[in-house]
Amino acid sequence: METAESRRQGTPGAFNAFARFVLCGGGVGLASSFAVVGLALWMPWALANALITVASTLLATELHARFTFGAGGRATWRQHVQSAGSAVGAYAVTCVAMVVLRELVAVPGAVLEQVVYLSASALAGVARFAVLRLVVFARNRSRVAVRATRPVHTAVADPATLCHAA
Repeated sequence: METAESRRQGTPGAFNAFARFVLCGGGVGLASSFAVVGLALWMPWALANALITVASTLLATELHARFTFGAGGRATWRQHVQSAGSAVGAYAVTCVAMVVLRELVAVPGAVLEQVVYLSASALAGVARFAVLRLVVFARNRSRVAVRATRPVHTAVADPATLCHAA
């Protein structure tokens, strides 16, 4: 459940973060699926998928740091590395899905390839959301929460001093 403090700090609740993740990650994923198909015309599909996965992971991690999880700025190198780890899993899922498709269908059409690729990407995306929210960007939320719960020490003038100064 989203608290008033998390709203003030810019950290979205789980539902809002997932909606943002779908918009940012889904938009990048959709563009990536077309880029993989286009690039695969000039090189092996697995290589095209690897290149697009690297580029889209860098872009998506930046978007997730800035908008999805409310990190408040650019992604750190640590977050990029951790995000890349989850992207390796997503890459494996999409590759396995395409290998299985080609084992089941001798010459799959472009539409069937897109359906299989996007379905595998969506499945991997849900797992990535959990990893990014609970591991990669969790540190930022916990630091913000610690700062938000610490008492603020302000200098308050002693009333006796104020009376004597007047």
